[in-house]
Amino acid sequence: MKQRKNNKRKGFTLVEIMIVVLIIGILLAIAVPNFITARQNSRAQTIIATLKQVEAGKDQCAMDKGLTTGDSCGAANMASYMKTYPPSFPVSGAFLENTIGTNPTFKGKDADGWSADKSGL
Repeated sequence: MKQRKNNKRKGFTLVEIMIVVLIIGILLAIAVPNFITARQNSRAQTIIATLKQVEAGKDQCAMDKGLTTGDSCGAANMASYMKTYPPSFPVSGAFLENTIGTNPTFKGKDADGWSADKSGL
């Protein structure tokens, strides 16, 4: 009697590996743009919330100190009205306008501007 050789090989074929790589590539093509958009929206929401907090602190400071439109409510006054005072923003840039009667801005946009246009992050 002749013995048959066992020619079964264990492992994956090249086609199987290529199919798995293709599936992973498709999943990444779907997931990465969504991740980038979510990250940008998160940053914009953080900026908007911080600007609104600054605005509320500025209003409270103005009421307590008796300041009027055009008076400055600087960082020294604002520190007691806010948990943390900017620049603890998630992105680099400058915080402007501590003047009473003006909206606080970040990179030239106030909270409404960031709500409408999230570009520039």
